[in-house]
Amino acid sequence: MPEILVLYYSRGGSVARLARQVARGVGEVDGMQARLRTVPPVAVVTEVAAPPVPEEGAPYVEPRDLEECAGLLVGSPTRFGNMAAPLKHWLDGLGAQWASGTLVGKPAGVFTSTATMHGGQESTLLTMMVPLLHHGCLLAGIPYTEPLLNSTRTGGTPYGASHVAGGNDDPQPSDDEAHLARALGRRVAAIAAKLA
Repeated sequence: MPEILVLYYSRGGSVARLARQVARGVGEVDGMQARLRTVPPVAVVTEVAAPPVPEEGAPYVEPRDLEECAGLLVGSPTRFGNMAAPLKHWLDGLGAQWASGTLVGKPAGVFTSTATMHGGQESTLLTMMVPLLHHGCLLAGIPYTEPLLNSTRTGGTPYGASHVAGGNDDPQPSDDEAHLARALGRRVAAIAAKLA
């Protein structure tokens, strides 16, 4: 069965929960399923290597996950209006996949979480799209045919799914955020199914 790679980095749990909603949306498309993966953390000084398997959550992504996927959804918390360093570090290491065209023609989308409504969600989503364009992905956002884009008072943008964690860092997506995340997953999976 074709799989959509749902790849994310999450520190406080918000992006991980959003990723699970995106994955649910993927699974709502007949004949498609999600493959949840994460990227390892990075540090300025590495004293101890990260464990080969995370202690909890999704397994670490491997190059074969990119080769085997029919589409890709990428998520990150916002760091000053940009993706978090672990995801950027991982993407920066994909020179071989770029050169061989591993992702060319595959549909892709992005999702994020911020502490505040104006914490850089849209700029993060847009900057996450740039490497995907370089890899030849076909970008998909959330169209305004999703009525919640016009009424949500929490996260959700046409550029991708998003979550506002708030000052208390609540990792649980609102109903609107969860619905829009599933819509993004369905959209990328449906495009991948049509391309197959």
